[in-house]
Amino acid sequence: MARDKTVYSCGECGATSPKWQGQCPGCGAWNTLTETRAVGSGPGAPRFAGLAPTSAPRVLADIEAREADRVPTGVGEFDRALGGGLVAGGVTLIGGDPGIGKSTLLLQALAGLSATRRVLYVSGEESGEQVAMRARRLALETRALPLFAEINLEQILAVLARERPDVAVIDSIQTLWSDALASAPGSVAQVRECAAQLTRLAKQTGISILLVGHVTKEGALAGPRVLEHIVDTVLYFEGDTHSAFRLIRAVKNRFGAVNEIGVFAMTERGLKGVSNPSALFLPSRSQAAPGAAVLVAQEGTRPLLVEIQALVDPAHGNPRRLTVGLDAQRLAMLLAVLHRHAGVVCFDQDVFVNAVGGVRIIEPAADLAVTLAIVSSLANRPLPQKLVVFGEIGLTGEIRPAPRGQERLREAAKLGFTRALIPAANAPKQPIEGMETIAVARVEEAVARLRDLD
Repeated sequence: MARDKTVYSCGECGATSPKWQGQCPGCGAWNTLTETRAVGSGPGAPRFAGLAPTSAPRVLADIEAREADRVPTGVGEFDRALGGGLVAGGVTLIGGDPGIGKSTLLLQALAGLSATRRVLYVSGEESGEQVAMRARRLALETRALPLFAEINLEQILAVLARERPDVAVIDSIQTLWSDALASAPGSVAQVRECAAQLTRLAKQTGISILLVGHVTKEGALAGPRVLEHIVDTVLYFEGDTHSAFRLIRAVKNRFGAVNEIGVFAMTERGLKGVSNPSALFLPSRSQAAPGAAVLVAQEGTRPLLVEIQALVDPAHGNPRRLTVGLDAQRLAMLLAVLHRHAGVVCFDQDVFVNAVGGVRIIEPAADLAVTLAIVSSLANRPLPQKLVVFGEIGLTGEIRPAPRGQERLREAAKLGFTRALIPAANAPKQPIEGMETIAVARVEEAVARLRDLD
């Protein structure tokens, strides 16, 4: 049987070398060779033979499509981000800042699943005693939750193949190492090899595997980008570690919707799901304040009400533009549109914009709320307290419709809001009970209507 050997391949041209060298022998690029494992010639099964069965081409219309069976974790907000629960044979990667709650959430989920499913927690960063201390602090039922403290990939694969759990957690992928490679744990080659082998096993056996991933200081998942391509689902933890609130967002999901979010509150007993997250991000003050606008955002399938705050103040030197939870480049564009089409001048002002509660808003439908918050702060005039806003603004000053406008309005009405300033294309055909809609087509019209509101 042929033995695998270690070679070094170029990430640019694919050329290989039997030993590491600074310059690629194929394309001449520097520092592009990474360690990998090549299968020798001769008899023997390829390493990834079980990753996908060999089959003949079939007509797509003849293939029977069925919904993947879901395994609920018992943590409602986690299941929402996953698209309804775990899928047999699916591989999920969870990333986030250190201390944000990744291990806590997965330990809670496994403890709940252990009552009805076979589970396994593989800890590569903490000893069994440390994990047990956390479980006791969270008051979790762990009598049916086995723990395996190991970082050697071959031993982990052997235990998974022997025990055949329904769900397994690997905490974390960056701590694993394979005997076949000489590089250190966490290197590009080790992370790629370990993720590929675990994915192969998951597809062969139907085990749902949850991988914990480290992130870089920029917030991206550490390791090769191919790691995110290999897995089926990628989840990111968001939020400030100094805040009690956490968001988990699906940025890739082969079995569900992307940008779906789950909202949690960090408590002494771990992460608790928040069933009405809009209440967390809405103002609790009794009087309206200048520079605050309530946005109805759409995160996945969930409408979410968030307060957008703006502070406009005379600049002392070069004007500053700063955003927290919003796109800074988009703020510069909105200020230019305000100046050109509505005559609102901010070139001599510092402009600071914040999405309250640590939430990150990535959809362009936040444009109108940001713009009106800026106008409100500049004029030192508060917006009506029961007003909600959403809509995208184009460079020519038009206000574009937002998707799922009816759902946004119904959510706002359910929370007691009585007026909505929205794009004309989102005006409801049937009136929504308790909600007055003000439809606008251009940014100058929105600013003018704002001055008329009490």
